[in-house]
Amino acid sequence: MKKMDILTGKVLAIPTENIDTDQIIPARFLKTISKSGLGKNCFADWRYDDDGQPVEDFILNQPDAQGARVLLAGDNFGCGSSREHAPWALMDYGFQAIISTSFADIFRNNALKNGLLPVIVDEDTHRQLLSLVEEEPDTTLTIKLSEQTLTLPDGRAISFPIDDFSKTCLLEGIDQLGYLLRQEEALLAYEADHPARVNTGV
Repeated sequence: MKKMDILTGKVLAIPTENIDTDQIIPARFLKTISKSGLGKNCFADWRYDDDGQPVEDFILNQPDAQGARVLLAGDNFGCGSSREHAPWALMDYGFQAIISTSFADIFRNNALKNGLLPVIVDEDTHRQLLSLVEEEPDTTLTIKLSEQTLTLPDGRAISFPIDDFSKTCLLEGIDQLGYLLRQEEALLAYEADHPARVNTGV
């Protein structure tokens, strides 16, 4: 994973509530085990018609969507099945952070493990952000992970929660295995001080 701390990027809004992982990346695209290439099928059933042509009025097909790094989503984002391909598809499209009032737990955990930052805000802040993006499609926000803050265009900083372990992994650009490997010296010392027990069969 890449290290993450300060992210400044354009915001794209898909405020529909209860977007499930089958809408983020439909099941027919799950045959791959590669993280690369899934972005073109992100939100495929909303993005393309039955003939595979882009749906003009869907936000990802509009010029304002180009270069967006932050997705402003509706409540309970990422519900449904536990497919890890969902954060893969979002990241391959170009998103690095998702803002919502709540996330499905499994999606949130999968996102954090893959370097996609879920940012939870209160309903008032969410409504303000939606209004800002509607009025100014080029709205940009700054997220500072080390301080756990989301800074609005007016300069107001909003705090967001994240557990210490996930925060450390994102800041250092490591996954769970990488974190364990960094503790190798301590693990070896512990094993040396605690020899394996012999099963006597008693």
